[in-house]
Amino acid sequence: MSDLASCVVVSPAAPRIGLATAAVLPNLDDDGPILIDALTVAGLSARPAIWTDAAVDWGTFDRVLVRSTWDYASQRDRFLKWAEHVDGVSRLANPLTALRWNTDKRYLAELRDRGVGIVPTTFLEPGQTCDLPADRDFVVKPAISAGSRDTARYRADEQDRAMAHIARLHADGRVVMVQPYIAAVDDAGETALIFFGGEYSHGIRKGPILNGAVTVAHGLFAEEEISTREPSADERAAAQRVLAALPFDPVGLVYARVDLVPGADGEPLLLELELCEPSLFLQHSVDAAARLASALLAAS
Repeated sequence: MSDLASCVVVSPAAPRIGLATAAVLPNLDDDGPILIDALTVAGLSARPAIWTDAAVDWGTFDRVLVRSTWDYASQRDRFLKWAEHVDGVSRLANPLTALRWNTDKRYLAELRDRGVGIVPTTFLEPGQTCDLPADRDFVVKPAISAGSRDTARYRADEQDRAMAHIARLHADGRVVMVQPYIAAVDDAGETALIFFGGEYSHGIRKGPILNGAVTVAHGLFAEEEISTREPSADERAAAQRVLAALPFDPVGLVYARVDLVPGADGEPLLLELELCEPSLFLQHSVDAAARLASALLAAS
């Protein structure tokens, strides 16, 4: 806890904030200590709570902020039932509607149909097949996933390995995504733009994860190379178009993260939109945690 936060006396009547996390991250991710400090300074009483812990009484919180629930992808139905329960006994951030919509990456097709430029994506329901790219590297991943788990990059001559990967995911009843690998990511990386309460806060660069040889992320999350980056005007405009295309009001979102990659002509393309449990890289921008705390207060 920071010196400032340690000097703050939180009133017993202060709004109580539950920070939902996974059992393997009981003290949250790297954002956690910074966020708790900022919430304390803002006069809120905040503590982590494990979303799968049946002993947690979610009704004792005035607000529940979904944070590092990175194990939800293997049990999404259970996660959404938990979110429905929390929504009934407390106030959930982000809203339940956003969590339902955003935890299945088929939302990309909806945004594409609304005019958003996305990385070209083919969705394969169990039993469906497609012609895999024969002239470029490509990526195979499940439509419901977090932290790049079960995601792999393949060369054009690795069709059999890719098909075996698709078959494994299909055997588990999972929808599969096939995307061309965006080669520019190897040099430029990804640009993530973070918004709090619908307002731009800060940006970061994520280094390539699937560079070089074929890579599959099996753990809770793939390690990432993160640095500060100020998005270009085109990237800022692209992120705003993404938020404007949502089927709900982005102002109701306490946080949002828009991940962009450069397309063939350099135009920013949406890789992912994170509204459920993203890392927000609070340590990469002065006062970012305070801005998040203010957005949470404004939404209360």
